[in-house]
Amino acid sequence: MTDEEIIELYWDRNEDAIHQSDVKYGSYCRTVANNILHDAEDTKECVNDTWLRTWLSIPPTHPMNLKVFLAKITRNLAFDRYRSLNTQKRGGGQMPLILDELTECVAADNNVEEEVNARVLADNISAFLYGLKRKDADLFVRRYFYAESIEALGKKFHMTKNNVAVNLSRTRNKLKKYLQEEGYAV
Repeated sequence: MTDEEIIELYWDRNEDAIHQSDVKYGSYCRTVANNILHDAEDTKECVNDTWLRTWLSIPPTHPMNLKVFLAKITRNLAFDRYRSLNTQKRGGGQMPLILDELTECVAADNNVEEEVNARVLADNISAFLYGLKRKDADLFVRRYFYAESIEALGKKFHMTKNNVAVNLSRTRNKLKKYLQEEGYAV
């Protein structure tokens, strides 16, 4: 079933929309949630919450890209769940590390996780990523959006862990410079 057909099921308030979403993107959403939560039960609950949030969002929203729309919902729910669990032992300490790495680029008087000016910042980061080489952008997005580990990225991109870390560090430095040029206090 195409994304447009699934979206149409949501608009028609047909409950099969949830089933079709799970068939097509359930595994993908579970991967996104599990990369953040590292717990099967929490991941399962997060993905179930994704279907509910999607049901409540469509309509009125008409996503341009259903896969990205679902990933964003899943990711936000997983981060919310992670914060509510409030422990560093879960997830092997990856989330605090990932958020600390990004703090170098987006630090301000506010907490990084707050969504003050989130849309403008997201647009600026998207513009920055579009200007990168594809591999650099893919590494960055997989690390900081999908919360993939350095080890997993090394395997996917046939790079050593050190090379991945260096690449990400350089990309963060470029992002920091770019955001400073755009007027962000870093």
